[in-house]
Amino acid sequence: MAGAPTPAIAALIKAKIAHTLRPYDHDPRTTAFGEEAVAALGQDPEQVFKTLVVSVDGTLTVGVVPVSAQLDLKAIAAAAGGKKAAMAPVAEAERSSGYVAGGISPIGQRKPLKTIVDSTADRFPTVFVSAGRRGLQVELAPADLVAVCRAVVAAIATS
Repeated sequence: MAGAPTPAIAALIKAKIAHTLRPYDHDPRTTAFGEEAVAALGQDPEQVFKTLVVSVDGTLTVGVVPVSAQLDLKAIAAAAGGKKAAMAPVAEAERSSGYVAGGISPIGQRKPLKTIVDSTADRFPTVFVSAGRRGLQVELAPADLVAVCRAVVAAIATS
């Protein structure tokens, strides 16, 4: 990979977590970032996860769910120990994470947030998440994703 590693990659290297970078050509016209990664990499949309930043009772929280699913706001609120969740404004998510929308990784965020990974991740030996920029995914074991993010695993996705 040319240039300096993203904070996500640096965090994985520092933690000595086995991972594989999966770059692809990002189309700057697309806003369907997860679907683009699935198609470009030829992967199962249940195995590629998107990173969503929500506000749970006013506190930013990260939800990691399959591209094939949607985030269940009630479920993530409950998993985070709160009552109500809403999607965070994009600018707030970018500011907090240090990443741009479409490239927000749950790993190596500027301000570590409570992170909840959907329980379906355990169905696969590896999962894909953003490596911290558009056009770059990282493949790693679900347990390693949970460990590096200090995440909680809960059923937070809905079809």
